Amino acid sequence: MSGNRIARTLVGVLVGMVLGVVELAFLCLAWPTSLIAATRPAADRGLARLVALERARLARWLGHDTTRTAGGYGFLAARAALGVLGGYGCAAGLFLGGLLLFGGLWDLLWGESEAVPVNLPGVKLVTTSGILGLTSAGALLALVTLGVLAVGAVERRLADHFLGPGRQELMRRRIAELTATRAGIVRAVDDERRRIERDLHDGVQQRGVALAMLLGRAQHSPDQARTAELVGQAYTESRRLLDELRSVAWRIYPTALDELGLRAALAGIAERSSMPVTVHYGLADRPVSAVETALYFTAREAITNAIKHAGARDILVMLTEDERTVSVAISDDGRGGADPSGGGLSGLARRVLALDGVFTVDSPEGGPTKVAATLWSGYAPAARSSIRRWSANCSPAPPTPTR
Repeated sequence: MSGNRIARTLVGVLVGMVLGVVELAFLCLAWPTSLIAATRPAADRGLARLVALERARLARWLGHDTTRTAGGYGFLAARAALGVLGGYGCAAGLFLGGLLLFGGLWDLLWGESEAVPVNLPGVKLVTTSGILGLTSAGALLALVTLGVLAVGAVERRLADHFLGPGRQELMRRRIAELTATRAGIVRAVDDERRRIERDLHDGVQQRGVALAMLLGRAQHSPDQARTAELVGQAYTESRRLLDELRSVAWRIYPTALDELGLRAALAGIAERSSMPVTVHYGLADRPVSAVETALYFTAREAITNAIKHAGARDILVMLTEDERTVSVAISDDGRGGADPSGGGLSGLARRVLALDGVFTVDSPEGGPTKVAATLWSGYAPAARSSIRRWSANCSPAPPTPTR
């Protein structure tokens, strides 16, 4: 954590101590008066102002925004107690640490340090009062720093508990997220269909037309030698057409992903790549089909972008996992500047978000570029079956992988 953030958190905690004293005084006066109907509006206005000050302090010094403006007396009471106790502990530690630091420096600079024996189990040391004061000051200031960070963390948790989104707000956000990801999947499927159509039109169709023209010329040629030459050219063109069809089919969905798994499919990408691609495969088991497919397409699209647009000389693919998630990270040493809103990367983001995953692109100008996706590795049976149904609707239905 940077020193600037620690300093801001310290200022926020100390300001919170002052606010805590004001809040305790307000609670002692306003809480009883809120039971009287005539004085209740004034107490409610005071409560709202103090909560607004707390929200401003959290946002300004602790870097934490809350969603609800309302807050009850329970929040104010808990916040006041934490603010007074935490702020007093930090202020007292700073004061005592400052005294020890000043005293130690004074003794060292003015030569008034006295020998101080330090007896530890099995160890006997003799130091000076100045060194002992500086050491004690450093240890105490380190403890104060940890205390400040702990109080700041508890402040954020307390704000989330009392001022965070309620159940209805969380449900509304979840519905909005699901609606957006569903629409994103529809757009991703449409984009994929357009890409397939372009591949068929620009590659397969053109070679098919060339093959038909060669066969037509061979059919109408009266010269046997010329006919044999045209048939040979048609045979060569037919082989190219088959290669193009295989390439298009592989780009749509590789059969190796279903038959041999993600490791083999990524190895196939590395073999076909015109740039060196290194794959570090760190997964113990095969993920579920939808997750495996998302990891594969993330790696493939990132590698394709690095080769076509970034001018990369070396590409690294890292697959890792922990108890709950699996991740893929693709790094290259290209020129950077990748646009996350571009067609390919935005389609990957929609695919990953549909699985409640996290998709990030870090590509500053000049490079390097890192594209990463993190997805949940395990699902409940109902969720697992729904994800497989989604995968079957978005790509050719693969067989269920054996775990």
